[in-house]
Amino acid sequence: MDTDVIVVGAGSTGLAVATELALAGVRAIVLEALTVRSGQSKAMNLQPRTAELLDLRGLLADAGEQAIGRIDGGHFAGISLDYSALDTRYPYQAGVLQARVEEILENRFAELGGDMRRDWRLTGFEQDDEGVTVQGPETLRARCLVGCDGGRSTVRKLLGVDFPGTEATRWNTVADVVLGAGTAQPPTGWTSMGQARRRRPDGTFASVVPIGRPGLYRFVYSGGEADEPTSAEVADRFRLFYGDEYTLLDIPYASRFSNAARQAEKYRVGRVFLAGDAAHIHLPVGGQGLNTGVQDAFNLGWKLAAALTGRAPDALLDTYETERHPVGARVLANVLAQSAVRGPDPGHSALHDIVTTLLAAPDANRVAAGMISGLDIDYGGPGHVGTRLPDFQIGKGWASELFRAGRGVLLATDEKHLALAPPYRDRIASTLVDALPWKNVEAVLVRPDGYVCWTAPGEDVTGPLRTWFGAA
Repeated sequence: MDTDVIVVGAGSTGLAVATELALAGVRAIVLEALTVRSGQSKAMNLQPRTAELLDLRGLLADAGEQAIGRIDGGHFAGISLDYSALDTRYPYQAGVLQARVEEILENRFAELGGDMRRDWRLTGFEQDDEGVTVQGPETLRARCLVGCDGGRSTVRKLLGVDFPGTEATRWNTVADVVLGAGTAQPPTGWTSMGQARRRRPDGTFASVVPIGRPGLYRFVYSGGEADEPTSAEVADRFRLFYGDEYTLLDIPYASRFSNAARQAEKYRVGRVFLAGDAAHIHLPVGGQGLNTGVQDAFNLGWKLAAALTGRAPDALLDTYETERHPVGARVLANVLAQSAVRGPDPGHSALHDIVTTLLAAPDANRVAAGMISGLDIDYGGPGHVGTRLPDFQIGKGWASELFRAGRGVLLATDEKHLALAPPYRDRIASTLVDALPWKNVEAVLVRPDGYVCWTAPGEDVTGPLRTWFGAA
């Protein structure tokens, strides 16, 4: 074998998978078609759950240093959602560009000894009972392959996995542009909905928002065709919406996105896995695309590492699809719902008014906020099993700090619940605490991705330990 895992695609999802593998001591090679990292900003927000996941690995501080702003809440179809009622240390969206997230993850992957190979385009692969042989500029052999190569995923197509959903009916355009003052100064504030929004009588719209570097902005406008936008088109549309209000000085990057919504029927076929946009695509409404992909990666990475190192049974890998496929389906559903609410005809407008009224109710707002933020994900189980562990203080530190090494965590208010932990010390960090976040819970076993897999009182911890962490 040339390596344990080959990851195709060096976007945020692929790099997060690779970093999780490297943290667990599993060899990974990341293959990327681009010769250098794209400078385009792409997605630009971290939802609360993604911020929590990055914090589990000590990466949030680096991301925070790169933040261009902060929004104390979210939105559903443009209707404000209040995150302050959510049980999280990060009840806001952090304005961190996807390009910065990728840079942080790539740097961490390199620190962990990871192998990044650019200008490498996959042309084919074959899998057998022992591994996967990948063809491209060279032939590589690995035990597993993870396709994180975007909505047009070559891995998914070669794997023969169907990608059902709805066709694109309209396209929008996003461009990184350099602006100067015209008759007015460009905006300096940041919101996830964009600044300086303009809407024309025909229903077309545009917005600009600053993205960090002085003079650099994101310009988004509705319309366009399936082909990629030209600089001339971007300049023409900018003049249409803004006239001489601002001066367009440069257009470093521009791309098109559509309202197509698709999801892979399978996330795993044998030794090959799909994650991120290779597994699901949708209109970037509510800022869920990057976040869903990174959350896929955190779910898959530790499981793949545990199975390949023999620390957990291979059956653990099946839980990646059973847990993440429903999450992806729900994201597609809420995006389609938001698109319907924001439609231009009178029926859609009436629906928007009704949903606005409903979301004014605190309980309804809290439900929608939990969904968009990713904090309400529940993988199923009795009581708190299947939900995330809310971060809480332990002495002078935080529970999240116990997850830095990528291991599971066993917390207990009574030492008797820690008795079975010593044989698992290579897989689990265990500690005695004064209290846990929930009443009547004496102990909790948490997976490396921060989700609860056992609580006490209840069944003995032996079964969950074996299921999620293997034999002692």
